[in-house]
Amino acid sequence: MPTVLVTPREVEAFAPRYRDVIKSAGLRLVFPPKGDANILTPAELEILLTGVDATIAGSEPYTAELFAMHPQLKVIARVGVGFDSVDTVAATNAGVAVCTAPGTNQESVAEHVFAMMLGFTRHLVTRVNAIRAGGWPRHFSLPLRGQTLGLAGMGRIGKAVATRAVAFGMPVIAYDPQADAAFAAAHGIKLVSFGELLAQSDFLSLHLPLMPSTKHIMNADAFAKMKPTAVLVNSSRGGLVDEAALVAALKEKRLAGAVLDVLEQEPPSANHPLVAMDIVLVTPHAAGVDVKSIGDMARSAAEAIASLWNGVWPVEKVVNPDVKSRFRWK
Repeated sequence: MPTVLVTPREVEAFAPRYRDVIKSAGLRLVFPPKGDANILTPAELEILLTGVDATIAGSEPYTAELFAMHPQLKVIARVGVGFDSVDTVAATNAGVAVCTAPGTNQESVAEHVFAMMLGFTRHLVTRVNAIRAGGWPRHFSLPLRGQTLGLAGMGRIGKAVATRAVAFGMPVIAYDPQADAAFAAAHGIKLVSFGELLAQSDFLSLHLPLMPSTKHIMNADAFAKMKPTAVLVNSSRGGLVDEAALVAALKEKRLAGAVLDVLEQEPPSANHPLVAMDIVLVTPHAAGVDVKSIGDMARSAAEAIASLWNGVWPVEKVVNPDVKSRFRWK
């Protein structure tokens, strides 16, 4: 019986949402042993993949070396919509289908984006800490209404953020090389160049995939084009931001602040400069994960695996379509 390994330890708690999908397909579901960290180390993954045909995967890295060690592996189905932790070229060469879970977590991310922006503008962290220390801070908050929200990327997540921004009374502008013009027109969103996005945004929210062309797209040159009152929002991937350049821009007051759910290194080092700054809010890569979205993502991943086992190609989920000619499971 083919075996499916659920790699994120926290996803086991949501097994009732997807166990039936795996069982109905005639597959066996297994879980990693209990551990302190949710993300498996490369060494743990190497061992646990022995005899495993498919994974309901987290953010653990899948490399060419790993595929060579485990030629029986056929499917990596991510509990999420990003796939930069997978070497997709190596996966394709090895005949491994890589799947994501589109349409499952954009609402969670959008809610988190606004939680972060409101936390920043309303000084929630400093106020709560001050009250706990015996204070009663009453300094003014900053409004979101009337502030221009710039979206770098307007896919499912960008769109979910945009509709909430409209409800908050924020003018929305967006940069996306493949923008949905009909959606933009229907919601009063102005499509702009990347340079215009940088110059006009009061809050700049990143919703781009991480790839060679977008790595460090937010660099010193980009920050120099932004308003000194602007705030950077990143709930996508840490690699989009040159963190040294961001630290410099914040220290030199060329930016007003940043709210970050992702960093280049996760978890960050104890002395990470962004974590220590009062004008930066950092959350632990949690934007897309709430108790509804994580179950939806895990079920979507399970459905992708079941479909592939049953010979049905889940076109909208496979991110390396060139693997189809090499893919053999049964």
